[in-house]
Amino acid sequence: MGMDNRPRAMSYRQMIADRLVQEAQALFEQAKKRRFRIVTAESCTGGLIAASLTAVPGSSLVVERGFVTYSNEAKVEMLGVPADLIERRGAVSMEVALAMVDGALKHSPADIAIVTTGIAGPGGASDEKPVGLVHIAVARRNGPRLHEEHRFGDIGRHRVQADSVVAALQLAGRILD
Repeated sequence: MGMDNRPRAMSYRQMIADRLVQEAQALFEQAKKRRFRIVTAESCTGGLIAASLTAVPGSSLVVERGFVTYSNEAKVEMLGVPADLIERRGAVSMEVALAMVDGALKHSPADIAIVTTGIAGPGGASDEKPVGLVHIAVARRNGPRLHEEHRFGDIGRHRVQADSVVAALQLAGRILD
């Protein structure tokens, strides 16, 4: 009849959510200390980086804005990524990720930009660009740009997205060191 007060096993989704917020909290603290503002431009993560950052209390001190540029048209219109670059290299490429990071900084007053473009799956892949391929770029205004290519594999859409967010937040932390 009474309430069951035993601790419940944490769900896999809750563990992922907690990890994303934990990584976002670490980046938040670094950016806050340096008084840096962050802009995100996300394709395959669909706003999950921005959502993770804004889950941190006080995030308005750090998060300036976020772009969800899921379509090629959005990358061109919102970030100024050249359409011919997307046509030549494909939206999931180092070159497009770097163009996105430059565009995010150009179209915001933020100090740091974080970008993802990739194939979360289950469809949309090719032999050359398999499910789980993600390009992450970060840049500091008037400073360095970093890029990483990840091949997470066909581990499921949500895992690809979550692992991409963790990798992007960690890469952004490196640019603040």
